[in-house]
Amino acid sequence: MQDPNTPPTTPVRVGDLLVDRGMISADQLSQALDYQRNSDGRKLLGNVLVELGFVTSEQVMEAVADSYGLPFARIDTSMVDSSLSETVPLEYCEKQCVVPMFLVEGRLTVAVSDPANVFIAEEIGRMTELQVQLVAATSEDIRGVLATMRQSEADVFVIDDASDSLDIDDMETVTEHSIDVSDPGLGADDSPVIKLVNYIILSAVRESASDIHIEPDDGTLRVRYRVDGGLYEKIQPPYQMLASLVSRIKIMSALDISERRIPQDGAITIRVDNRQIDLRVSTMPGKFGEKVVMRIVDQKNAVASLDKLGFSDHMLKTLRMLINQPNGVVLVTGPTGSGKSTTLYGALAEINREDINISTVENPVEYNLAGINQFQTHDKAGFTFASALRALLRQDPDVVMLGEIRDQETATIATQAALTGHMVLSTLHTNDAPSAVTRLINIGVQPYLVAAALRGVLAQRLVRKVCSHCAETAVHNDKDKLIIEQLARQGFEITETVKGAGCKRCRNSGFAGRMGLYEIFVPDAECLDAVSKGASLQEIRRLAGQGSEYVTLKEDGITKVMAGLTTLQEVFKVVAA
Repeated sequence: MQDPNTPPTTPVRVGDLLVDRGMISADQLSQALDYQRNSDGRKLLGNVLVELGFVTSEQVMEAVADSYGLPFARIDTSMVDSSLSETVPLEYCEKQCVVPMFLVEGRLTVAVSDPANVFIAEEIGRMTELQVQLVAATSEDIRGVLATMRQSEADVFVIDDASDSLDIDDMETVTEHSIDVSDPGLGADDSPVIKLVNYIILSAVRESASDIHIEPDDGTLRVRYRVDGGLYEKIQPPYQMLASLVSRIKIMSALDISERRIPQDGAITIRVDNRQIDLRVSTMPGKFGEKVVMRIVDQKNAVASLDKLGFSDHMLKTLRMLINQPNGVVLVTGPTGSGKSTTLYGALAEINREDINISTVENPVEYNLAGINQFQTHDKAGFTFASALRALLRQDPDVVMLGEIRDQETATIATQAALTGHMVLSTLHTNDAPSAVTRLINIGVQPYLVAAALRGVLAQRLVRKVCSHCAETAVHNDKDKLIIEQLARQGFEITETVKGAGCKRCRNSGFAGRMGLYEIFVPDAECLDAVSKGASLQEIRRLAGQGSEYVTLKEDGITKVMAGLTTLQEVFKVVAA
């Protein structure tokens, strides 16, 4: 018997093989070939011979297996270790019509229905990092075992009763790659794994989640949603479903389901309630299996009006003055997830007119904005922020929005663009608004260029809003009283605050939605002169604070606490006391 991983030197002709072994006659082969031709040649000869009753499917497979040097076996569930579905995902098994049977001393025995697929052993070996021994079996036997395994999996886990109120048929998958919905395990509507994935995604969208986390631990699996900036647990499927769950998501996002050793990134587009929603998928190999995070980009939330972002009247007036300047640099700063992109999109929507050319360079493009030219960078292809901005300046733009200024080259080109008559909007990662000045200088922009180009900086954070349906007067504990006393010494007189008691509408969290805390820094002539001379950050902060209308993040937060919009705890989570 030859090596099972070594293919025959010539292709196996099933008909000749069966004639040589005396299983059918030459006349029967001729009849089968005529029958096959009359059916447009779409049926495999082996299937035709079985259909005509000349041989059984077991006889055909046994002969073919022997010619490929593989043992043949009749298999059933009693011969299969069902726990191996964690090693080779059921989705993959159903697609390839294979089933892992048992693992002995590091060698995984796998039943296959197509001995001619000489690459299957290598692929499964790479997937499992095990030695693979192939055994031939009929597709009927393999499908039967897989169906039983699917049913067992379905018996173990029943989707939460809340799914009864969700019609998962409301979600349509829209992808640029092809998914064969007739393929078992990939598109079958009654597949438990597919139902579970659809339920996870659809319920997350309906609950306005921004992210979905699928997290394996030691023998456990949990699914969490990020809502209003905080994570909460939604369901706990059985750990045995992890491999199938991850494989289904990988198939939907066109990722390699056989590669589980390195991170992968992909995307899924779905349609819910007649609107398009993009999911950015990230997988990461961990100690107990692959973790999956899906970022939900809902086009419904694409652009929020600046009026609805929580600006005070004065700040909103100042921001509108800045973005309507004919040229210069306006920056929005803050940590990741602080709403910078939302603010920039709102600003672009406000200034978008037919008579101006607005272009953006982003990575990735978060939302589609009608009437605005949007470009996505591709670092591997050399299309970086700097090269994109350099090319974009030859496209006659009036306003340019950069997703982020992250290096000297990009910062220098952006500054030069501002000095040559363009309005440039972008983001930086700094702790407050004045720090953006020294950040630009530290990146490598000359101080005098910063002073000449910079028009203003908006710093921001996001805090949760008290749920309006269960808001009540807060009872201050000792820690709250201490904070209030400290604030009183700084000139903030707080007598009463509000908290959410918790209700069904806010999932008993006491919060519903988020709002921004803002700090706008518009340098005056004295401050710009100090910047051009290389003033320190402390000096810039002192000069900024001299303005009677300058409000810090902390001050804006306390104002919103006093207005009953949020809590002291929320403010001091994101702002230094």
